[in-house]
Amino acid sequence: MKILALDSSGIVASVAVVEDDTLLAEYTVNYKKTHSQTLLPMLDEIVKMTELELESVDAIAVAAGPGSFTGLRIGSATAKGLGLALKKPLVAVPTVDALAYNLYDAQGLICPIMDARRKQVYTGIYRFEEHQLMTLKEQWAAPIEELLEELNQRGEMVTFLGDGVPVFRELIAEKLQVPYSFAPAHVNKQRAAAAAVAALGSIYYKEGRTETAMEHIPEYLRVSQAERERAEREKEQKPEGTKI
Repeated sequence: MKILALDSSGIVASVAVVEDDTLLAEYTVNYKKTHSQTLLPMLDEIVKMTELELESVDAIAVAAGPGSFTGLRIGSATAKGLGLALKKPLVAVPTVDALAYNLYDAQGLICPIMDARRKQVYTGIYRFEEHQLMTLKEQWAAPIEELLEELNQRGEMVTFLGDGVPVFRELIAEKLQVPYSFAPAHVNKQRAAAAAVAALGSIYYKEGRTETAMEHIPEYLRVSQAERERAEREKEQKPEGTKI
């Protein structure tokens, strides 16, 4: 079984190919270029270096969100285009689940945090039991202080990872009352490799959790800033007493 994986949901862009339990190639960039500039060239380079016949892949796994609205759209459009052209199914992998999977078999709670701006994070709460990733709370958008309060109530050691760590490191140190640590740099961001999107994509594919390219849509978890601002403007323009 061969899985092509794409992740452009956050500040990191990544492409990988996994065949059975072997990572054939991974290309990850954490730099200031936009994903529209990097994702397809990265895919093209992997195809050349591994002499990959794209028609030979069984499915295309894509980080389905949450994350950057623009990044998710780029990844989704790329995956949908490939799926349609190659007539291959897509496997939508929740971004926060894939982040948690980076810490395979870690002890205690695993808490990915992605910076969602306005002092909010995209997050979830996980643990490994008998080598299986268990979801204690599915990914959701929450104020960082609400998340820290919930972790305090759970009373267990927790490991944080994700691009929200440098943003909220000081607040975590101030507010968290349970033992905690931060994942090291090589596993603390989104990756499309065997430890994340491709690995979970392989598992989900075997479980039949696939969709067609036409069916796939990103999971944003909340409306974009542009949509919020438009709703606020429309609300302000409503005549007084008008029902909304």
